[in-house]
Amino acid sequence: MPESLHLSTNDTRSVVFYDGDCGFCNSSVQFILRKRKRDFYFMPLQSEKAKPALASLGRNIDMDTIYYLNDGKLYERSSAALRICRGLRGLYPLLFGFIALPKFLRDPIYNFIAKRRHRVRRGYCVIPDERDRKYFIA
Repeated sequence: MPESLHLSTNDTRSVVFYDGDCGFCNSSVQFILRKRKRDFYFMPLQSEKAKPALASLGRNIDMDTIYYLNDGKLYERSSAALRICRGLRGLYPLLFGFIALPKFLRDPIYNFIAKRRHRVRRGYCVIPDERDRKYFIA
């Protein structure tokens, strides 16, 4: 990933924007790294690049939200989580079927977890190994 980052709707990279201070979020990133069947890039919402990157896509940062840029389209909350599942190995892509449920049913479940995420797992930080370091955008 190039050092200067400008994201747009023409971007074909898969970028996951996550709360870098959240243990649950960091363990989710580690899970994606272990189960991925294609490349994902990761950017903590606290990084200096996240605010302008999301602004270039027409979004302001909400720390309770996971964002996922895929094929030039930005998804958030449950839509992001379910679309990420499509890029994982095993049975996880089957979870994408829940996308058929309307957001007004899916997002309250996402919000319930998001509000409690710091209590689920505390003090955990992603420290990528040498081969995965290239997938992190600081």
